[in-house]
Amino acid sequence: MSEAETVGEHKAHWITISSDEYESMKSTLEVLSDSELLEQIKESEEDYKAGRYKKLRDLIKETKKD
Repeated sequence: MSEAETVGEHKAHWITISSDEYESMKSTLEVLSDSELLEQIKESEEDYKAGRYKKLRDLIKETKKD
């Protein structure tokens, strides 16, 4: 096993966050670690920029017609 190289001095610091913020951070990390989901997000952003989307009110109107 090789030894880890350290550069500079390491000082431990404490930070306190709410449990809601912690859960939000965990969810963000989960999304960022899912390559398929990131690709879907990228495609959705491209669709939006290209105008390939429907507004919520239009979708609601369509469902009421059926």
